[in-house]
Amino acid sequence: MSQQDWLEKDYYAVLGLKKDATPDQIKKAFRKLARENHPDQNKDPQAEKRFKEVTEANDILSDPDKRKEYDEARSLFGSGGFRFPGSGGGSTGFSQGQGINLDDLLGGAGGGIGDIFGNLFGGSSRSTSRGPRRGQDAEAEATLSFHDAAHGSTVSLRLTSETACDACHGTGAKAGTNPRVCPTCQGSGMTARSSGAFAVSQPCETCHGRGLIIDDPCPVCHGTGRGDSSRTIQVRIPAGVTDGQRIRIKGKGGPGGNGGAAGDLYVFVHVTPDKLFSRTGDNLAITVPVTYAEATLGAAIDVPTLDGGRVTLKIPAGTKSGRTFRAKGKGIDGKSGTTDLLVTVEVVVPSHLSAEAKAALEAYENLAQEGNPREHLRSGS
Repeated sequence: MSQQDWLEKDYYAVLGLKKDATPDQIKKAFRKLARENHPDQNKDPQAEKRFKEVTEANDILSDPDKRKEYDEARSLFGSGGFRFPGSGGGSTGFSQGQGINLDDLLGGAGGGIGDIFGNLFGGSSRSTSRGPRRGQDAEAEATLSFHDAAHGSTVSLRLTSETACDACHGTGAKAGTNPRVCPTCQGSGMTARSSGAFAVSQPCETCHGRGLIIDDPCPVCHGTGRGDSSRTIQVRIPAGVTDGQRIRIKGKGGPGGNGGAAGDLYVFVHVTPDKLFSRTGDNLAITVPVTYAEATLGAAIDVPTLDGGRVTLKIPAGTKSGRTFRAKGKGIDGKSGTTDLLVTVEVVVPSHLSAEAKAALEAYENLAQEGNPREHLRSGS
């Protein structure tokens, strides 16, 4: 991604948020949009593109350090006071002919422009390519049963990441040969390009920002110095995770460069539905059928729990269909303790009656003299 492209991307707009959005608002917006546009859920050809855009936006805005750098960079360069050459738009705020170099302009603030973009996207500027670099964040998906999602589970994830080529040990040169210093940039990897009033630093076109020239490339990695490494890791998914939730596993992403810290792993969780149970917020929910007699006279009924046990629930006489009862502490184990089991009773109306049962029900109707329950509908009150 070029610096111009990055500056022109409004990650807040991608998530439908304002610049002062709270971390919780960012999280909720991402979950909603990720669920709507996930390729497994949405077959629209544009859904995958939107999913990648909201994921990219969340990667930046959900990380306090990255968000701060993004906001500062856009405030400095993206507000109309400065435009990259060729981007069109308003005045630069400087008179023509001054020949200002952007790295010099920012040098007194603790680093050049490469520091701003390099920290966010692993750029190849001189200030970042030689020092420690944080590894790239990685993404993976895990599908859990409803039971495992409720109680927590350890899953195996196979990750593929870039590592140094085994054949050339990362040099990119064929075994027995060595790269040479680029004569154009003298090994810095950067050159200055004049564009009107500005001298803009950019990756060297001769060595493509590496600072080195490889005359005899490695036949295995074709001169890139990189290879793919596969590894399987065990990841603990916490109890109470919900479908579509994104879990951050710190330090389990791509390895850092030059002693830098490893990136983070983001696991997108899918939870398969259960035949009996569902979720209502943090609580567990189940719908239990009861007979007309049980609802009318009252009863003590057995209700299954997610762990395979049972709990006795007393329903009072005259219980209406659809009423929900709460069994405390019989829900899901989470960080704040065990939640509740919400039991909704559903009165089952028999579809077939014997002659004796039909006669008994008609006798009941005559004895109860309940009247017409729809009388109020006629008066409109």
